[in-house]
Amino acid sequence: MAPSLEFALDTFGDVTAGPDGNPLSHAQVLRNLVDEAVLADELGIDFFGVGEHHRQDFAVSSPEVLLGAIAARTTRIRLGTAVTVLSSDDPIRVFQRFSTLDAVSNGRAEVILGRGSFTESFPLFGFDMADYERLFEEKLDLFAALRTGEPVTWEGSTRPPLRNQRVYPPVENGMLKAWIGVGGSPQSVIRAARYGMPLMLAIIGGDPRRFRPYVDLFHQALEQLGQPAQPVGVHSHGYVAETDEAAREELWPHWKRSRDEIGAERGWPPARRADFEREIEGGSLYLGAPETVARKIAATVQALGLSRFEMKYSAGTLPHERMMRSIELYGREVMPRVRELLG
Repeated sequence: MAPSLEFALDTFGDVTAGPDGNPLSHAQVLRNLVDEAVLADELGIDFFGVGEHHRQDFAVSSPEVLLGAIAARTTRIRLGTAVTVLSSDDPIRVFQRFSTLDAVSNGRAEVILGRGSFTESFPLFGFDMADYERLFEEKLDLFAALRTGEPVTWEGSTRPPLRNQRVYPPVENGMLKAWIGVGGSPQSVIRAARYGMPLMLAIIGGDPRRFRPYVDLFHQALEQLGQPAQPVGVHSHGYVAETDEAAREELWPHWKRSRDEIGAERGWPPARRADFEREIEGGSLYLGAPETVARKIAATVQALGLSRFEMKYSAGTLPHERMMRSIELYGREVMPRVRELLG
């Protein structure tokens, strides 16, 4: 086990069910999410991420505002996004929001930059999906220049040029930590290496070991490009309960409902219980009792040489109370057991 192995949680603010089974208001989901982050801080979890979406089934559209509220109620946990969709945002404003978060949290901010698997932000903010690749490439290039803290001179095709421009507030100490989120293309892996940023692999289905070639490619590219070594993390879905059977029965209806809603938009067939069980047994769903989840995390950390494991603990309409219990079991039982297994 790498001495710096970090344990993380993240969420996209899935709209959850209340005690009566009906969806909670977006406002209540956001308040509950702050309480979930506070619990994670109390348990010694290393990082808490909040992703953005712009649709009815997710409550978080402005992660940095929520992270600022969390910063005010926590003391040590690092705070960031579970991906910032840089393609449909302004790199300068992203940098300013996170440098502000870094200041109010006393240096605990970091950002995960990606293109996102949902595209609602493109029409919402007036971007053309035909420019999908170009937008991300150019905006990432500008963001990398902003991280240096030096005056920026930059020119591209997606916004007016900058000439010796300073951006405020600067990061107080060092450089803002920024990861690049990758879904599994070699080009994205090499891009992360080119900018010398850590790699966050989004593994949301199938055997995680199939991503080992991407990890090897990342390290090889860093070396060939003369970049220093960088950490690799994994983001995957998970749920912890007292027993394996309880975890399966508690999560299944919420997992299916979420998958079917998204699948209806993307042309997927309805999720079957066999699909669910397959992801638990040999895929990338980290579900079960603490011992079961710990063993699966440890196996993935070893197989991929990870520095961070990041579990998406929310799942569709899964109630807040069950997420709180899952977070508690993750912090109190899963994390120490993983350390034992790898130590």
